[in-house]
Amino acid sequence: MYRVFESLDALVTVVEEARGVPMTSNCVVPRGEVLDLLDDVREALPGELDDAQDVLDRRDEIVDDATQEAEQTRGTAQAEAEQLVSDARAEAERLVAEARAEAEQTVARARHEAERAVAEGRRQFTELTDRAKAEADRIAHAGRAAHDRYIADGQAEQARLVSQTEVVRAAHAEAARVVDSAEVEADRLRQECDGYVDAKLAEFEDALGKALRTITRGRSNLWRGAPQNGAAGVGLNGRSSGTGMDLID
Repeated sequence: MYRVFESLDALVTVVEEARGVPMTSNCVVPRGEVLDLLDDVREALPGELDDAQDVLDRRDEIVDDATQEAEQTRGTAQAEAEQLVSDARAEAERLVAEARAEAEQTVARARHEAERAVAEGRRQFTELTDRAKAEADRIAHAGRAAHDRYIADGQAEQARLVSQTEVVRAAHAEAARVVDSAEVEADRLRQECDGYVDAKLAEFEDALGKALRTITRGRSNLWRGAPQNGAAGVGLNGRSSGTGMDLID
């Protein structure tokens, strides 16, 4: 393509430098040089231009062939698409059928497993219920036995406490009786002591009274019979005393 452009540029230069014809716009060009440049252009033109020209010449034929081929291609594509759709539908139906069968098998297995689990749970529930009932019965029996034992122990302890209470009550009663007896005896002894003391005091009072009377008489006799010169008096029974105490009986 560069050669074509160079030949065309040279051809343009030849035309521009050609001698003009007077009174006209024409010019005189060297024929051989122009022909050589045109030959160079022809030789330099690629073969694709000829092919393009052939295409242009056969445009209608090519368009018709392309149209027919497009129709054939569209028909083929439509047929293939329909076949693909049919195959896809068949594959989808097959997959759906397989999925449905697999789902039914899964549901059946799940139902079987659920029934087995329910049966196992029911069995375990029965066992647990039986064990719980047996344990409850055992605990209830033990509780009743313990209750009876506690009641018996409580009754025995109550009887023991009641017995101790009776003993304490009897002891209190005996203590009260002993205290009462002691108080009575103390009152009696106090009265006897008071009577004894009163009797002794009465006797002592009587003795003192007699002594006082004797003393009084002795003093009286002493003062009546005393000599004037200070000589000692003569006591009773002819005994003389210097103090006058011999007068006391």
